[in-house]
Amino acid sequence: MTREPAGVSGDDDGDSVVYDLAPDCTADDVARNRPYLAEINGIVDYGVFVDLSDSVSGLVHESVLEGTYRVGEEMVVELESVRDNGDLAFEPVDIESYTLQSVDHDYALTSTDRLEANVGDQIHLEGEVVQIKQTGGPTIFHVADEYGVVACAAFKEAGVRAYPSVEVGDVVRVTGTPEHREGTVQVEVDGLSVLDGETETEARERIEAALEARAEPHEVEPLIDWPAFEKLRPDLEEVARLLRRTVLQGRPIRVRHHADGDGMCAAVPVQIALERFIADVHEDDEAPRHLIKRLPAKAPFYEMEDATRDLNFALEDREKHGQQLPLLLMLDNGSTEEDVPAYETLAHYDIPIVTVDHHHPDPEAVDDLLDAHVNPYLHDEDYRITTGMLCVELARMIYPDLTDELRHIPAVAGLSDRSKADTMDDYLEIAAEEGYDEARLQDVSEALDYAAFWLRYNSGDRLIRDLLEVDCDDEERHRKLVSFFADRAREEVDEQLEAAMPHVEHEELDNGAHLYRIDVENYAHRFTYPAPGKTTGEIHDRKIEETGDPVITVGYGPDFAVLRSDGVRLDIPVMVSELEAEIPGGGISGGGHLVVGSIKFVKGKREEVIDALVGKMEEAELDEALSSAAPIDD
Repeated sequence: MTREPAGVSGDDDGDSVVYDLAPDCTADDVARNRPYLAEINGIVDYGVFVDLSDSVSGLVHESVLEGTYRVGEEMVVELESVRDNGDLAFEPVDIESYTLQSVDHDYALTSTDRLEANVGDQIHLEGEVVQIKQTGGPTIFHVADEYGVVACAAFKEAGVRAYPSVEVGDVVRVTGTPEHREGTVQVEVDGLSVLDGETETEARERIEAALEARAEPHEVEPLIDWPAFEKLRPDLEEVARLLRRTVLQGRPIRVRHHADGDGMCAAVPVQIALERFIADVHEDDEAPRHLIKRLPAKAPFYEMEDATRDLNFALEDREKHGQQLPLLLMLDNGSTEEDVPAYETLAHYDIPIVTVDHHHPDPEAVDDLLDAHVNPYLHDEDYRITTGMLCVELARMIYPDLTDELRHIPAVAGLSDRSKADTMDDYLEIAAEEGYDEARLQDVSEALDYAAFWLRYNSGDRLIRDLLEVDCDDEERHRKLVSFFADRAREEVDEQLEAAMPHVEHEELDNGAHLYRIDVENYAHRFTYPAPGKTTGEIHDRKIEETGDPVITVGYGPDFAVLRSDGVRLDIPVMVSELEAEIPGGGISGGGHLVVGSIKFVKGKREEVIDALVGKMEEAELDEALSSAAPIDD
């Protein structure tokens, strides 16, 4: 822009730059020997008063003026002096034509990690809006900078949205005063503006660089030396990085996990690690409660019922509380083709999904729908690396200070899933150092399964933490609770098997394996502990002790069958695929581990499906190195 100022004369080469202060500039932004555009706001006998911005004004003395002036005219001036009382004196500059260059206020920014030290003082803060919540009083803007997230309260009138043009995702500059509110620091907003142009770009680049650095997972040595685990370490680090970044961006996380011992050993450590990291990042003490939720899943896949419920809650939270849509974290679950419809439902809302699992996966079906996928099968390993073992390391990468509380958890996970990994002895040794002998670990495993059954779809946060003795400050209660639940579980298993064992059918297959069948619908107690999968597993274990030979056990109901195998080379996911193709109209689905799994079918095809299944078992090779290392998914 080329301008010709009023009341100024002189020659110029036309290349001069005159600086135009932004309205929020202060006297600190004015430099000597630099021409500024000013506007005359008053005329007196001894000179004229000029404004350079909303808060920068001064006098041009009559001794340096020529001609006449009018209020509202523009004038180019330079700073002459600053008086002892802070008043500014300017003098005119003779420039015939010039180009204007804007000057933004050079803010001294205060980051979220320094708010406590500036309580009661006005500060300036730049960051991204990650949540906007309208209360009955002020509008609460949650703003994330390089160091954390803080609530900024702006008031227009009770229940009315302040700064209605501001949206989640905008980069803003907040001017306000940090104050203590209900035990946390909150910024009382004096002014809030959306950044644009170079200012926005610079702020985003600065915040992005800091977030990238803070999202880096901690470098922690694994609890044991395990070459098989080392193959998965880069994948786990990617997940840790993604979860830490999600927290730094103020995005909620919803954890779904299989409702069994291994699933809880996976989910609870990660939940607590994320809660503690959230508490470090957010000034709001309630943030961990609002930003992470853990929910069990009964099925061995992400059911549409769960997905639509999760999506509905997420959309309601966005509408009521201004939250971003969550990241979904699937643990000990979520690797199969059966998960695809639920994942595709969430894809309509661009909800990121991360899976850490050890069930036999269908990567071609799910990987395009996942933002990250950790599974030992993807690295030529198998289910003996349980999800609980993986997630203890994941939790330590997120929040390493948890390590001492988690050292016994991999052993519980391994016993819960009956892992035959070579390293189980190492995990048992670590647990023993923490006061957990194998009998106590078995009790914890039984207690977790028992609690999970009765909790059904409830997370049971406090109860499960007490059973695991994680984030628990009462060891005596932990021991009594575990003992009570474990004893109850064993008593109810004995009652179930007393009713079921007389009805177990036996035959010896042509390949030399023993096959045991039980109609768990008609010859076991329903709607009580243990569930059909657990009942089948307990029968299977007793038959192995009796025979010492390769054993297959099938527990079936009207439209399902659960399978366990020891010493027989089965591939249950492949068998399910073959049955689906061979029995039209069977409605067959299912999966699991290689020698542990479940199958669903339509009721009218049960006899045909079971007979075909037995035929495939009879053709399978014996291999005593194989055992049903994990419990069946109910």
